[in-house]
Amino acid sequence: MRRLWNLLTHVHSVAGPVLMLLYPLYASVLAIESPSKVDDKQWLSYWILYSFITLAEMLLQSVLEWIPIWYTVKFIFTIWLVLPQFRGAAYIYDRFVRQHIKQNTGRKVHFHY
Repeated sequence: MRRLWNLLTHVHSVAGPVLMLLYPLYASVLAIESPSKVDDKQWLSYWILYSFITLAEMLLQSVLEWIPIWYTVKFIFTIWLVLPQFRGAAYIYDRFVRQHIKQNTGRKVHFHY
């Protein structure tokens, strides 16, 4: 059982940065170079959410240390945000962030795509 746990720990330590940073960086560059605005929205939304999650982790670090599954939950959530099959980042942005901006700023938010 200990070997399995060590293996999972090493997979997390490699897969986390690849999934959360390297792949999104690569996909963001491709999105900038593509004529479509849909992929731009997905990756800009991802970076907004990733920044928010990182900031929340920094502020709540002492609390999150007591939640042993936090990294696994974050990893699974990030998979959902990143994978193009789900477009989770754009979904979260449309459903929550965009609504919050509209309600609190009184401005209309327009996307032309």
